[in-house]
Amino acid sequence: WKLQVFYLCFYGFMTQIRPGESFITPYLLGPEKKFTQAEVTNVITPVLTYSYMAVLVPIFLLTDYLRYKPVLVLQSLSHISIWLLLVFGTSILAMQLMEFFYGVTMAARIAYSSYIFSLVTPSRYQRMASYSRSAVLLGVFTSSVLGQLCVTLGSVPFLTLNYVSLGFVTFGLLLTLFLERPRRSLFFNRSEGAGGEAVPTELDKMAGGDSGGGPRGWQDAVLCRMLREVGALARQPQLRLWSLWWVFNSAGYYLMLYYVQILWNEIYPTTDNRRVYNGGVDAASTLLGAVASFAAGYVKIRWTLWSELVIGMVTAFQAGLLLLMNTTSNIWVCYAAYVLFRGSYQFLVPIAIFQIATSLSKELCALIFGVNTFFSTVLKTIITIIVADKRGLGLSIHPQ
Repeated sequence: WKLQVFYLCFYGFMTQIRPGESFITPYLLGPEKKFTQAEVTNVITPVLTYSYMAVLVPIFLLTDYLRYKPVLVLQSLSHISIWLLLVFGTSILAMQLMEFFYGVTMAARIAYSSYIFSLVTPSRYQRMASYSRSAVLLGVFTSSVLGQLCVTLGSVPFLTLNYVSLGFVTFGLLLTLFLERPRRSLFFNRSEGAGGEAVPTELDKMAGGDSGGGPRGWQDAVLCRMLREVGALARQPQLRLWSLWWVFNSAGYYLMLYYVQILWNEIYPTTDNRRVYNGGVDAASTLLGAVASFAAGYVKIRWTLWSELVIGMVTAFQAGLLLLMNTTSNIWVCYAAYVLFRGSYQFLVPIAIFQIATSLSKELCALIFGVNTFFSTVLKTIITIIVADKRGLGLSIHPQ
């Protein structure tokens, strides 16, 4: 299992090496593609939110039912499709299709984050999860630094960066093919548990101990029972508070992430690619996010007493940073606000995970995170339709 965990972490690192990712928006607005800012803001980018909304639930269920590996293969194929369309696509429809595949890759991240739980015993979950997350963050950091060095020091065109990214994601597909397909998963594939002496799970308890009816008995009903259980858990004040934070803050966070490159281009519309520092800013924000996530594990306060105050203070800080990003005409101030915004979000994420996961089985915990992510995606979609889409208000980047 140690070799499998090492390979999975190596896979997680390598699949994040996409040096062209930080420069997609200036690439679309630049001389290679020549799309207008209105087309990118109001026609192309909104498709990402709609795609993520459409595929989130099917991929969430298929990830467990198909035992992870097929969804990871789908993610790699989608990554290849993204960069093929970026390199060879010339129409708005091609870029919308690119954003669709981007949504698929985002939804499929659940397969990597949950895969590791099928490889190790529950006593090793926390440490192994930190290893896999660290591998991903290190990959994002390396990718961002590599992209920035190529652009600033090597004067590498954005198109060439996208060819390099295409090569890396193709290599990622090859790595995916050598992943071992687990025999068990969280919800649908429990009959082949290792050693046959697994501790009874929430699913087993809800099935009432009736194992003689075959697997179909609980497959048809248990998710409905678990959703009812989630509804009952929602009455717990702490769980409700952190879940609401997750829904609203995640929606705002990812909307900012989707559109921030357009804002940077509006504030600093340079024609010299060497003076575009998106990769360096992404690297700095990833590094600060990793430090903030790590530091959050050592914060010792009475969360039942101080949760509302901490959430209120951090959210007010984030709101101030967004206001600063929107009103400043200095690109470096905007960059700094972006880095701090991402760091503050990443600080609260592990705290929210811990507060939600406390006293829950891993099945219920996974389902609650899935429900929270679904509602966050619904909120993002509603906001996008009203605010960003050309069929809604179709606002430019600053009013957004």
